[in-house]
Amino acid sequence: MKAIGADKAFELSEGNLFYEFDKEKPVPKDRELLVNIKAISVNPIDTKQRKRPIENPPRILGYDAVGVVEATGQNCELFKTGDEVFYSGSLLFDGSNAEYQVMDERYAAAKPSNVSYSEAASFPLTSITAYEVLFDIFNISSNPDNNKGKTLLIINGAGGVGSIATQIAKAYGLKVVTTAGREETTEWSKQMGADLVINYKEDLKAQLDANGVKDIDFIFCTFNTDMYYETMIDLVKPRGILATIVAFNENQDLNLLKGKSLTFAHENMFARSINDTDIIQYHRYLTDVSKKVEAGVYQPTVTKVVDQLTPETLYEAHQALEQHAINGKLVFNLENK
Repeated sequence: MKAIGADKAFELSEGNLFYEFDKEKPVPKDRELLVNIKAISVNPIDTKQRKRPIENPPRILGYDAVGVVEATGQNCELFKTGDEVFYSGSLLFDGSNAEYQVMDERYAAAKPSNVSYSEAASFPLTSITAYEVLFDIFNISSNPDNNKGKTLLIINGAGGVGSIATQIAKAYGLKVVTTAGREETTEWSKQMGADLVINYKEDLKAQLDANGVKDIDFIFCTFNTDMYYETMIDLVKPRGILATIVAFNENQDLNLLKGKSLTFAHENMFARSINDTDIIQYHRYLTDVSKKVEAGVYQPTVTKVVDQLTPETLYEAHQALEQHAINGKLVFNLENK
């Protein structure tokens, strides 16, 4: 099979070190699926992993995939040959930048039947991230009526995670406020369902006050936690909850949380995978996503589809992500590979 990888960690400034190579098609074992990949998407985690040391080159990146099950391991219970699945992947498996991939079936769910492969590829990693923040960290109710009257602020609402988090939060009864800076991103965030979009280039508190937003129960940061750390503490209500998917680059004072008795959490979608705990929750969350897509509650967040996966197009996708040039999700269609 064909795959795209790199032999060492690299910065984009070093040039394109991705290359295509032949690799033996993997054989699924235990609860693994062999998936014929039909579409993938690219996420910021891909660009971060690209810069990390490689133990066994070449490394194949890619953490979102949609495809058809070609074979199953001897202990599979959830899927059979011919099933269409989508999943978020894992740091423990070779990535999805390939023709075929093996993946533990507990990471996967049935692909939504009413969307294309490319559209389905926009969901897995970002939606699981959003579900974990909303349900595991913010502890919102699965009954939307119980969440009414509560407000969520999403920093960078037009990004991949912010786009689907807005939809999920709205579906589960929250009022959603997002930040954006351009007309294009503002309109996109509104399209995703945001009740209010405020300009991150201007005073956030003044804009919230002007729009009658007094109590922020939850803040979800998807961009530069260092920049927004103290702002989030100022904006959230006492005993509120803050969550981020972006690691600190600077030392921050956790004592600043004490005055309002705030909870702060880092979200890592791969935590369950890395620590081998409650893996089946990936399947459960994605199953809910699939059902809500089929019901028309969630819409795909794909904004750009590339019809050919090559070392060159993959490099260009990494460039676009690092330049923050993509609203929603960038997807590769591999149906004609």
